[in-house]
Amino acid sequence: MWLINSHNGLKEKGISPININDYPAIKNHFDKYLLQLEKRLDKGDTIYNLRNCAYIEDFSKQKIVWKRIGSILRFSFDETGCISLDSTCFATGESIKYLTAFFNSKIGNYILQDSPKTGTGDLLISVQAFDNISVPKIESHLETKINSLVDEIRELDDENERLKIEKQLDGIFYELYQFSTSELDMFEKKSLIMSALFGSSFINSSLFFPSIIKASL
Repeated sequence: MWLINSHNGLKEKGISPININDYPAIKNHFDKYLLQLEKRLDKGDTIYNLRNCAYIEDFSKQKIVWKRIGSILRFSFDETGCISLDSTCFATGESIKYLTAFFNSKIGNYILQDSPKTGTGDLLISVQAFDNISVPKIESHLETKINSLVDEIRELDDENERLKIEKQLDGIFYELYQFSTSELDMFEKKSLIMSALFGSSFINSSLFFPSIIKASL
């Protein structure tokens, strides 16, 4: 499966729209659907171009990608330039690996349980859900350690080894928040309950994906 990104350029940055005549094979393919292309309400400069997308360059940056709606929270670190489906959100910026680890942790999952919900009870994790969340700022040496653990877990296939590293990450975040013993017990008990309901993947396993499917936001 291929995604054809016949983008409309970014005029403020001097990026020109794709000229379909430079790609005759793709133009021939599009020409089979001229009637449908002409009816599009979101055309670019020509019927062959996509609508304007001010954040088109952000797809090529390091980013966190997550599913917008669901009962199980998963946040994926991507640095391959993947383009995600419109059923997902993504965020770029600083400390992306650290933030991916944080929101995949038990604490991150717990905080996001207060997000808006759909009529069926699924969590609605839009970008706005993060507006009032405070993530601890950490020293550079600790961020380097967390980044290394993220890199390590992304390369692992063994489930037990992944769980060991995820436990290390949870321990780091527990220390950052300076939780009491009773508070730690609360998080652990909640995680066990969610694990029983949804499987171990709710806790943390298989949350750091090496890559994601290429598609469009």
